Amino acid sequence: MGRAAWPEITGAPLVVVAVGSTEQHGPHLPLDTDTVVATAVARAAVQRLTDRDRTEERSGARVLLAPALAFGASGEHAHFPGTVSIGHEALRVVLIEMVRSLSLWAGRCVFVNGHGGNVATLDAAVAQLRAEGHDTAWLGCGVPGADAHAGRTETSLMLHLAPDDVRLDAAVPGDTRPIAQLMPELTARGVRAVAPNGVLGDPTGATAQEGRALLRTLADNAARRIQAWRPDPRGRLGEPPPSAQTPAAARRTAAHGPAAAAPGTRAATNNSARERLSP
Repeated sequence: MGRAAWPEITGAPLVVVAVGSTEQHGPHLPLDTDTVVATAVARAAVQRLTDRDRTEERSGARVLLAPALAFGASGEHAHFPGTVSIGHEALRVVLIEMVRSLSLWAGRCVFVNGHGGNVATLDAAVAQLRAEGHDTAWLGCGVPGADAHAGRTETSLMLHLAPDDVRLDAAVPGDTRPIAQLMPELTARGVRAVAPNGVLGDPTGATAQEGRALLRTLADNAARRIQAWRPDPRGRLGEPPPSAQTPAAARRTAAHGPAAAAPGTRAATNNSARERLSP
C-alpha cells in the first residue's frame, strides 16, 4: 500500500497492518525481529487471500498490506541499548487513530501482532474500536511450547527471512526456565535482571528450513482466520468452524485443539503469562 498512488486504491479494501517492536533480541538477532516476522506473516497472508479470491473468481474488496508499525510496548527490555518503547498508552492511541482514519475509505482492518508486550494494548484498543462500530480485529503469531524470546523459534524464522542479520556465532542460551516460572521476576525487574544476554530460551539448533516451515504455518493460519472473520469480544480472530476449514486444518483442530491448527511465534502467544511480559 505504501507505494500506491491514491487513485489506485478503490472500493473498500481490507487493510492488514503488521504491529511489531524495536527491542533487543539477544546478541544474535536484530532489533527489528518482531517487525520483520509480523510483516512477513502479514504479507504472506495477504498474498494467500488475494490468490484465493482470484482462483475462486471473487469480486469482493481488495486486500492491502499497510506499512508496519515498528514501535510497541517494550518496557521489559528497556535496560538494553537499542530498545525503543512507546508504552501502552501511546500505542493504544496510535492503533485507535489509525483505524479511525482508515475507516474513512477502507472496509475492515486487521492487525497482525508480532510482539507479546503489545497484546494487552491490542485487546483494549480493538475492543474500544469495535464498540465504536469499526469492523476491526487482530491476531497474533504464537507457537505453543516455543521458548519465550530470541530462542530457537525466532532465530529459525530470522534465518529464513533475514539470514544476513543473524549472528549465529553469538547465539547462546539465556534463561531457559518456563515463562510462567519467570514471569514474577520479569514483571518486577525486567528481562536484563533475569537474562543478562537478553535471551529467554535456547537458539541452539535453529535452522532456516525450520523457519520456512514455521512461516508457512503462520501465514496459513492468519489467512484462514482473516477469511473466517470470527472476532471474540476483545477482537481476537478465532478459528473458523471445522466445516469451513480445509480438511487438513480441520483434522489438526479436532486432534489437538485450535492452537495446533494455528501455531505461530513466541512474539504474540495467547499464553496469559507471556501476554503480561511488558509492564
